[in-house]
Amino acid sequence: MITVWGRATSGNVQMVMWAIAELGLDHKRLDVGGKFGGNDTPEYRAMNPNGLVPVIQDGDGPFLWESAAIVRYLGATYGDEQFWPSSPATRATVDKWAEWIKTTFGPALLAGLFWPLIGVPPAQRDTAAIAAATQKMKPLASMLDARLAEGDHLGGNDICFADIIVGTLLYRYFTLDFDRAETPHLRAYYDRLTRRPAYAKHAMVSYESMRAR
Repeated sequence: MITVWGRATSGNVQMVMWAIAELGLDHKRLDVGGKFGGNDTPEYRAMNPNGLVPVIQDGDGPFLWESAAIVRYLGATYGDEQFWPSSPATRATVDKWAEWIKTTFGPALLAGLFWPLIGVPPAQRDTAAIAAATQKMKPLASMLDARLAEGDHLGGNDICFADIIVGTLLYRYFTLDFDRAETPHLRAYYDRLTRRPAYAKHAMVSYESMRAR
């Protein structure tokens, strides 16, 4: 049994839950963080000194935090060759995109657009900053679009661990109201993900409860 601490509306929790569901692992999730609180207690800080979600424990194993590291752990422990390639070189060719989404695409989307549009009331938004962030986002989306022109998924004919890390953010990217670049391959990839039951359940989670009024 894998225990997950974290609220369903957290993108990082969504990533972990999607991976668990794709791998068919027995689990339970506890609502922590956001409106639920509970992530700033001494007990929680003992599991994750950052006080952030998610945290997981696999059986009586160690407490693990950082969502991408958790997905890699799950892949290495439970994934087949498709999900977690055994060749370091093969794995690195997709893992570089998983790193890039966390260090480049994700911050540009979340800090530049998502939180300024969702976390700030309309009358208080910095429209110039949002316009600049919109333009910054376009070449990044085009980079990912070019990579996805090579095949249906990052790992070939089916998803791998890197698709989990990359794909989770795309629900917010494609449902947020801003001027996106024309990226037909990225859009087709997202559409394929939305047809996966595990993605629909765990990644396509409404963020309306986080919207500032």
